[in-house]
Formats: sequence, structure tokens, C-alpha cells
Amino acid sequence: MMNDTKDPRTPLSNVQPPNQSGNDNAVPKERIDVINEFLRERVTTKPLVGVVCGSGLGGLSKCLSNQEVIKYEDIPQFPRSTVEGHAGELVFGDLDGIRVVCMRGRFHCYEGYAMRETALPIRVMYLLGIKYLLVTNAAGGLNPDFNVGDLMIMNDHLNMPGLSGQHPLIGPNDSRFGGRFTPLTNCYDEKLQDLAYSVAEKMGLAHKVRRGVYCFVSGPTYETPTEARYLRLVGCDAVGMSTVPEVIVAAHCGLKTIGLSVITNKALFPGEKGSPACHDEVIETIEATQKDIETFVRELIAAIGNTIDPCTLML
Repeated sequence: MMNDTKDPRTPLSNVQPPNQSGNDNAVPKERIDVINEFLRERVTTKPLVGVVCGSGLGGLSKCLSNQEVIKYEDIPQFPRSTVEGHAGELVFGDLDGIRVVCMRGRFHCYEGYAMRETALPIRVMYLLGIKYLLVTNAAGGLNPDFNVGDLMIMNDHLNMPGLSGQHPLIGPNDSRFGGRFTPLTNCYDEKLQDLAYSVAEKMGLAHKVRRGVYCFVSGPTYETPTEARYLRLVGCDAVGMSTVPEVIVAAHCGLKTIGLSVITNKALFPGEKGSPACHDEVIETIEATQKDIETFVRELIAAIGNTIDPCTLML
């Protein structure tokens, strides 16, 4: 947070992610309000769907027409993305008549951000008007039936850092977003899951689409073979270093959320031989599947639009 003696609207330059534990207070209401006000003054449309683009998936925003682009570095008190494959900008626009905002670049705990900080943009997008959230990520496959290049529809998650007391909702509760205690039973909306699968069937991609449980770990190291075996034994199908804090905050806000994981590599279990996971492999797989993913997301957003009251689309 900025020094109180400075203008809170002054953009942060050369920002270094704070080294904060998950037990610090929540993001101050005033900071969220500054960001929200800044964006409202510069964006002419009210988004209905928010999209978080995972590693190498920033091209999803190219599908938008009437684009308005705002770089993270120009938004006062907004975090900065430091990871390759994350552009660091908000892209507002239209997709087949649906107003969308895309996050081209997300924030991770391994960058030094507290968990609440990684999910701050979800609160901002909620205040801007979104009702639906689509989160994407690159993930390692734990389920032996999954193949590299598959797309997993997330139907649940395991928040490993959350089991040790790190959670995006720790701290004073801001009642604008939701209550103190948030149920996560249907944080991945079942109707949206079914809708996503039906879209895949229509596109002829059903053979590459799975459903499964995503495990969130802090990173930045990839899992050891023993860790991979443990996560599989407790029911996880894929593992990654993002997304879950965003989904938890989205549930707190009452958003309807769908999560999609691109399986970019297969985890090695004890005794197995193979190349260790690396970020280059992740990006390479994303690039190879990018066209299908972008088309799928576009069709999914259009399908979501078809379920919405036309009057809502005109607001």
C-alpha cells in the first residue's frame, strides 16, 4: 500500500511485489475504490463477463471488437505482472454482442504477492459490473488418463495454501462483496460446466475435454514426484499455481464462475522417467493449442450470452 503522505491516485512506478504473508489485513477499501474510480472514468462500457487469461492465453482478447486497453502500470495502486506470457493490461470490448473485460496477465503468490492481492482484480471487475467470470490457466496433468493439450473443465479445487492458513478472504470483511463466511460448494457453476461441455461437443472437441479437480499450490517450483503422487491420491486431476484465490473471491462476490485448465505437461510420479516440467514447455503447448482454445472460449461466451435476458445485455 502507498505511503499515506502521497497522492493515492499517483501510479506506482517500478513496483516490486510486496513480500506479505496471507495473515495481513485485507486489501483496504480505499485502494479498491481508487482503482474502480480510475477505470470508470476511462472505460465507456460496463462489462458483463470477466476473463482471466492464463500463461500464454492473452490472445483471447484479440477476439474483442471496439477495444479499450488500459495497462496495469497506468492504473493507480494496481499490482504488476512479472511473469513471461502475461502482458499486463485490461482489455475491454465486445464479443458477439457481449461486453467483456479480459485480464491479460494475472498475479501469483510466488511473485511475492499476498493471496488477497492476487485476487484484487476480481473485486475490481465485480464493481465494474461483471456477473460472470471465466478463468483460464496452464496446469500439469496428474490424472493418467489426461493428455497434453487436453482442456479440463474445473469442477472443484484443493487449496493447499489454504490448509495452512493462507486465504484471500482473511482480514476484515468488506460487506459490499459478501458475508463473512462463504460457501464454496458450487463455486464452479454446474450449469456453466454443462454449457462448456455442450459447446465442446458442438465443436467436435469433446474427446479433448475433461472434467476434474484442480490443485492450487504456491510455486514457483514444480511438484516433486512424491508430491504429485500425494495430490493424485487425494483426488486431484491437475495442479497449478494460480486461479483458486480468484475463484474464492468470485464466490464471495456471488459471481457465476467457470474454470478451464489447459494440460500443458504430465507430472512424473516416483519411479517414472521423463523430462522435468519447465515454463518453455508450458508456453509451447499453449501455442500449439491456442487456436482451438480461443475459438472454444469465444463460443462459450456467446453461449453464455444466449442464456441471459436480452434486457440485461442492453444495460
